[in-house]
Amino acid sequence: MEPTDDDALDAYSSVVTRVAELLTPRVAALRFRTAGRRGEAAGSAVVLSDDGHLVTNAHVVGQSVWGEASFSDGSSSRVRVVGRDPLSDLAVVHAVEGVPTAAAELGDADRLKVGSLVVAVGNPLGLSGSVTAGVVSALGRSMPTHTAAATRIIEDVIQTDAALNPGSSGGALADSRGRVVGINTAVAGIGLGLAVPVNTTTRRILTALLEVGRVRRAYLGLVTSPAPLPKEWIERTGRRSALRVVQVVTDSPAAASGMHAGDLLVAVDGASLGDAQSLQRLLFGDAIGRRMEITALRNGALVDVVAYPRELTDP
Repeated sequence: MEPTDDDALDAYSSVVTRVAELLTPRVAALRFRTAGRRGEAAGSAVVLSDDGHLVTNAHVVGQSVWGEASFSDGSSSRVRVVGRDPLSDLAVVHAVEGVPTAAAELGDADRLKVGSLVVAVGNPLGLSGSVTAGVVSALGRSMPTHTAAATRIIEDVIQTDAALNPGSSGGALADSRGRVVGINTAVAGIGLGLAVPVNTTTRRILTALLEVGRVRRAYLGLVTSPAPLPKEWIERTGRRSALRVVQVVTDSPAAASGMHAGDLLVAVDGASLGDAQSLQRLLFGDAIGRRMEITALRNGALVDVVAYPRELTDP
C-alpha cells in the first residue's frame, strides 16, 4: 500500500512537533537596554553550554553589556555579553543565574541540501516557543551589512522560507533531528529568512568568543556567491565551481588589488575555492597583512591578483 498525502503530512507534523518540543526550552528571549529612542532591543538566544552560555546575533546585543534572558519555564536570568563578532553576526552571552535546561545539540550546516526540511524556533517578544517550518531555499549566500562607519559581509548564510517573526533573530534553525544548524539572523523579505550556518568556521568563531571575547578577522571586502565554472575550464582545471564576485567594497583591500565584480575566484595561494566558507576559513587573524595571491577567471583568461587583507575592526 502506497503512502498517502495524509501519511506524508502526519510524518511532517511529527518531525516539526518533535523539534519544537526539544528546542523550545533551549531558546530564550533576550532583552537589552539601548541608548537612543528605541530604549530596548529584543531577540532570541540558543543555549550553547550547560554552564549558562547562549549564542545569539551580534546585532541583537549591539553595544550592550548587560541584559535579561527569559525561558519557557518562566525562569529568567541576567545575562552578560561575553563577546560579539559583527562579521558573522554572532555573539555569546552568559546567564549569571544559570539556565534551566541542557544545551542544544549543534549540527553541521554543511550537510544541508537545497530542499532540506528546517524548523525555526524563536522566542520573539517573549512569545515562548514560536515555531515555523520550511525548507532550505538556497545555500552559500553572502549578505552585506552596513553601519555608519563600515561595510561588513556575512558569508555563507542559509536562505530558508521558514517564516521568521520579529524578535526571532538569534533563535535556532534546526534540522529534522533537532540539531541546530543555523542561528536566524534576518528577515530579508516576504517568504525569505536568513540564518548564520553552524559549521567548522562558525564553531571556530564561537570558541574564540567564549575564550577571549572577540575574533580577529582579516577583511578583503568582497561579496561572493558560488558559481559553476565554464565547461572548458572544468576540463582544464579539474574544478567544477568557483566564487563569483558580486560586489567589491569601495576602499577595501580587494578594491586596491584590482578585483572586479564578475570575476570568478578559483584559488587562493593555490588552494581551491568552491564555496563561501572555503574563502572565509582563510580570513582569520593569521591572514592580516599577509600577501594573498588570488587566482581569478576574467574575460576567459586566468589572472592572478595580490591582496593584503587588513584587520576588521569595530567602528
